[in-house]
Amino acid sequence: MRGRDALDRLRKALGVSGAAVVGVLALLVCATLAWQGGGAADAALGQPANAGGASISGGFDHFKTGFPLTDAHRAVACESCHMGGVFKSAPRTCAGCHDNRMAPGKPVKHIPTSQACDTCHTAKNWTVIRFEHSQTSASCVSCHNNFFVPGKPPTHFPTNANCDSCHRTSTWVTAVFDHSQVTQPCATCHNNVAAEGKPATHIQTSAGCDTCHITASWTTVHFDHSAVTGACATCHNGTTAEGKPPTHIATNGACDACHITANWTTVHFDHSQVSGACANCHNGTTAEGKPATHIATSGACDGCHTTTANWTTVVVDHTLVSGACATCHNGTTATGKPPTHIVTTGACDACHKSTTSWTVIQFDHTQVTGACATCHNGTTAEGKPATHIATNGACDACHITANWTTINFDHTQVTGACATCHNGTTAEGQGVGHISTTAACDTCHITANWTTIHFDHSAVVGACATCHNGVIATGKSATHIATTGACDTCHKSTTDWTVIQFDHTSVSGTCASCHNGTTADGKGLGGAFHINSNTSCGDCHTTANWTVAANQVNHNDVIGTCASCHNGTNGIDGQSPTHITVPGGIDCGACHGTLQWTGANYNHSGSAGLCATCHTGTDGVTGKPANHFVTTHQCDDCHHSTTSWTTSVTYTHPTGLGYWPGTGHNSLACSSCHASNSQTPTYSFNASYAPNCAACHGNRYQPNSHPKGTSPQTYYTVVELQNCSGACHNGTGHHTVNNGNW
Repeated sequence: MRGRDALDRLRKALGVSGAAVVGVLALLVCATLAWQGGGAADAALGQPANAGGASISGGFDHFKTGFPLTDAHRAVACESCHMGGVFKSAPRTCAGCHDNRMAPGKPVKHIPTSQACDTCHTAKNWTVIRFEHSQTSASCVSCHNNFFVPGKPPTHFPTNANCDSCHRTSTWVTAVFDHSQVTQPCATCHNNVAAEGKPATHIQTSAGCDTCHITASWTTVHFDHSAVTGACATCHNGTTAEGKPPTHIATNGACDACHITANWTTVHFDHSQVSGACANCHNGTTAEGKPATHIATSGACDGCHTTTANWTTVVVDHTLVSGACATCHNGTTATGKPPTHIVTTGACDACHKSTTSWTVIQFDHTQVTGACATCHNGTTAEGKPATHIATNGACDACHITANWTTINFDHTQVTGACATCHNGTTAEGQGVGHISTTAACDTCHITANWTTIHFDHSAVVGACATCHNGVIATGKSATHIATTGACDTCHKSTTDWTVIQFDHTSVSGTCASCHNGTTADGKGLGGAFHINSNTSCGDCHTTANWTVAANQVNHNDVIGTCASCHNGTNGIDGQSPTHITVPGGIDCGACHGTLQWTGANYNHSGSAGLCATCHTGTDGVTGKPANHFVTTHQCDDCHHSTTSWTTSVTYTHPTGLGYWPGTGHNSLACSSCHASNSQTPTYSFNASYAPNCAACHGNRYQPNSHPKGTSPQTYYTVVELQNCSGACHNGTGHHTVNNGNW
């Protein structure tokens, strides 16, 4: 312990590693031995030597410096370390000289480390390295990155884990593999190249290894049949995996025809895959067999049970059954005699002769007990038909079994109306000549005497004339209004024939045939006003509404003037208060037509007053349109003809009132001055000069042509000469408005 403490203090004092201290101590021992034994050791350890072993230090004992030159350092020249003649304070550590200045130092591709060089290297052979991985704190890839030293080869399996997750520095090729560090599917490595892959005998599947296997225990398999390809028997063949047992049902079907992988014992049985007879399995041992209550038979199961889909659906083959019908058809084993069966003690096959068609019966009434209606009730057997006479009597009250259609009939036994039987089918019904009616027979007839009738019209259907034709019953009288209409068109009541609701649409002939003041009301009854006319009623009147609308009157048949009727009395319109004022003596027809009263052909020659008195745009008379020239003039100042109102339009400006001087402007259009569609002119220069020429022509005034004085020279302004024709242009050597050359 003391020796170790001393060694540690020495290492710290010298500032070197423990290995260096040991080396120094070894050198001291050797030096001591050499001093005791001679100078040979001194020459060997303390002096620099050349390549041949000869000393190159000139006899200098380098051992005395405390830094003996050993191995490769012995062949180094003194000045390689003692540069510039400096012997003392020369570096003692490797890195002191090997700094790539004095001597080659650590290369670029050197492993990153802060350790001293001699931790790994020796002076004897620098390339022989004593590497101690335990001294390294960095990760493996810090050095093993294919730059400093060889790293992960291209064939290495994909992983992001550190090298030491699997490898150890003591033995690199022996790896402790950790599958949790792998980033790719199993088959990336387990492909029989990089690592052992799927053997030839492996179950056929395209699924990944880890679908079934786990890395913790490869042989422990969580099997997933959904990942398997191929038929079940590929594996379940009794060799690779458990196969079909000897006791299995005989079948050539595939396993999955009945089994599912989720639960092998849960079987969806498919009989279509089974070979052999039903009893091979359904024998009471392998599968359920024939129960004790089964019908007595020696036939095969599928003789009756024709489908495996539903065993209870049975097509019974009676030829395979032994014993009497009632052995099975007893109401327990199979359907027996129903409660509604005919009362009999006979055996089933006494009447039911066929097992293929049970409803085909050979019936013998002598075997039956009870009344007819016991069976013939419409349920057990055919009963009374819907067309049978209504009666509560027993069948044999009228019928006999020897001949059912021979009937001994008694009306006292019948219930219901006569027509129930007397309908022309069951019994004689209404005759061809009978009055049309839907009423019951006894509405009019009695059974004691069928021809004695109490007549009720409410029960009759059809037209009155069917009976009232003068033959069967009283018909239309000779004085009856001429008509082809049915009686009930007007005669609405059978209890009072004289009450009439008249319908003119059924009448033939003219109105006056009846409306002559004798048969019916005539024209002007009771002094009422009638238009003076010699036409027939129907020319104006209709039977639907006797009052006449204005558009129903045919004015061509009227005698007299319009005002004879259109006078505001007798309910006929006269001249309205807003009517145009016309001179007396002019009749309505002078302007109006009877076919279209509002489209009047007006004769203006008979009118008094101004145009605007009538032409206001109201009362149906056309007025001034919205786009009319804006003016206060009367219509006839421009419109000089009432027959050609839009084409005969001229206007003459009055003279002496400041309008349009002279005739020189004859070539101008109205809009040249009246540009705003108004009688107020639009002055193109200065409206304040109106009505003088300068209002429009002031922009053409030439001052230099109008001298005013000579000393000094002055000129008239446009204001002074604004009325060109009145000021200077008066025809005395100058142009006037009457001269086109101005």
